[in-house]
Amino acid sequence: MSLVINKNLIESEDIWSIDLEGDVDINTSNKLKEEINSLLDEREANVELNFKELSYIDSTGLGVLISILKRVKKNENKIVVKNSKKNVFKLFKITGLDKVFELK
Repeated sequence: MSLVINKNLIESEDIWSIDLEGDVDINTSNKLKEEINSLLDEREANVELNFKELSYIDSTGLGVLISILKRVKKNENKIVVKNSKKNVFKLFKITGLDKVFELK
């Protein structure tokens, strides 16, 4: 499956709001990394990832999220992950990333 990325800067809250739809895997993770890094090049801000329509994420996708988290933290910003489906939330729990990312 493919990955659709919808993004919006909420200037008043200094947040990039990013909705992901589809799968983040070895075939799409580079697209996600390039897209988010491009947004952060444009403006360093907090990142809010909406996983409501995200069906699947693999270890490659998790690696991308970790690299983005490192960049965001350097600028004292944060990443919030919201609306994860059960299978995605379970992966965050199993890997211990539920303690690294703010999940809502």
